[in-house]
Amino acid sequence: MKRLLAAAAVLATLTQAAFAGEVTLFENSNFRGNRVTLDRDAPNLNNVGFNDRASSIVVRSGRWLLCEHANFGGRCAEFGPGEYRELPGFNDAVSSIRQIDGGGGGRWRDGDRDEGRGDWRGGDRGGDRGGWRGDRDDDRGGSRGERGGPDVLMFPGPRFEGQPLEMSRDVRSMNDVGFNDRATSIVIREGRWQFCEHADFRGECIVLGPGRYEFLDQMNNRISSMRRVR
Repeated sequence: MKRLLAAAAVLATLTQAAFAGEVTLFENSNFRGNRVTLDRDAPNLNNVGFNDRASSIVVRSGRWLLCEHANFGGRCAEFGPGEYRELPGFNDAVSSIRQIDGGGGGRWRDGDRDEGRGDWRGGDRGGDRGGWRGDRDDDRGGSRGERGGPDVLMFPGPRFEGQPLEMSRDVRSMNDVGFNDRATSIVIREGRWQFCEHADFRGECIVLGPGRYEFLDQMNNRISSMRRVR
């Protein structure tokens, strides 16, 4: 029995290690200066003495979300395995970081915009803005929460004008729900959601938390996929 328990413990450790990602933050561009390596979420980089200091990163495995405020608030951007010699829009502005999928080995490459090659997905206007916090409802093919009410309402017009699309699930292609490139304003009642300009969560992305977003700026009429990240 003890041998079985010991074997199970070893297996659990190996499984956890297999899915643990790793990222190194550098103080200066081109991987220079002081550095810190993380293999777990860091809701506040102050705790590791690296708040608002990162200017380049290397992601060795996993996909990581870098955010400008503590607790994954503010603007966020997603980075997959690769080398990122600079952090446009996030230089000295990263305050929290977390892994958003299982790990796995990744090749080190210069960052570009293609899947699997240092995929840089920019974020903007991703802050919590108060507003609605609610429960879930069904959507077009979505699922119901325990107390009713959709997590996300997407409107075709600014300032919440028009008939909204009610969603509570990930959507790889907004074509599937008849709302591709149509969203102009959004209400988020629960969770943090990533919205991307291309299907399958590709291209430029933003992460938004609970709140009311009257305009979507550069993502206006450009959202083609969405998924919950927290």
